[in-house]
Amino acid sequence: MPDTILYTAEAVSSGDGRNGHVTSSDGRIDLDLAFPPEMGGTGAGSNPEQLFAAGYAACFHSALRLIAHRQHSELRDSTVTAQVSLGPEGEAFGLAVTLVIHVPGMEREKVRGFVDAADQVCPYSRATRGNISVELRVL
Repeated sequence: MPDTILYTAEAVSSGDGRNGHVTSSDGRIDLDLAFPPEMGGTGAGSNPEQLFAAGYAACFHSALRLIAHRQHSELRDSTVTAQVSLGPEGEAFGLAVTLVIHVPGMEREKVRGFVDAADQVCPYSRATRGNISVELRVL
């Protein structure tokens, strides 16, 4: 648990879970959910894996930019793409994540250093460490 809570997000799932609806308390998220076609659904809505991918990508990107800033570097045109996979894991289901980091015009080894440091401060990385497979891929 953090020493001090700076912000708490709140979202409600209603309806039929993965085939239901989610809303955030501030109304900025108001989405229908649907199983993707790969899982036998219609794909007519978003899904939890897309939402997790968006959150992880944005959070890791912020951590990456913070680390670079602390080392007096600028990450021009940088991107972080999160690929979140879902599949059976024994009797349950499991997640796997690949984060693809691209910083055009910067040496790959320098980017790798920033990525490794960002992985230590990003709250999503800290929460998933030891729980799911996360690959950090630097382009």
